[in-house]
Amino acid sequence: MKKLLLIIVVVALAYGYVQESGIPIHSLPILSGGSESTLQTAYRNRESNLQVKGEGTVIRILPDDIEGSRHQKFMLKTTSGQTLLVAHNIDLAPKINEIKNGDLIQFHGEYEWNSKGGVIHWTHHDPNNMHTDGWLKHEGRTYQ
Repeated sequence: MKKLLLIIVVVALAYGYVQESGIPIHSLPILSGGSESTLQTAYRNRESNLQVKGEGTVIRILPDDIEGSRHQKFMLKTTSGQTLLVAHNIDLAPKINEIKNGDLIQFHGEYEWNSKGGVIHWTHHDPNNMHTDGWLKHEGRTYQ
């Protein structure tokens, strides 16, 4: 128990240091707790409704979906080669205006299975506090 508490304190202090020092978050390694393998397993088993955290490289920028709630859409490729569609609600969170192919995007959102690799959505705060908040990170800025 003491080791767990020590780990939590060290992580919290490191996070505080990074925030204060201005070190860009994208330059730090992600401790995803197995999210890459979680995504691969979810795809293989056709699972959905999983809260995941990870990162990928932008491989395609798609037109915004403006039907109903507006969503910014783009494709990511993870280090394992899995492709993901990101559907980022821009009625609830800021749009990433400077995004381009080759950019690294970190994400925290909900995974939904599809035959092409899956979809990441809920990459924003939930104004009703009924769902886990998500986010996207691009070039050191968090979009939530």
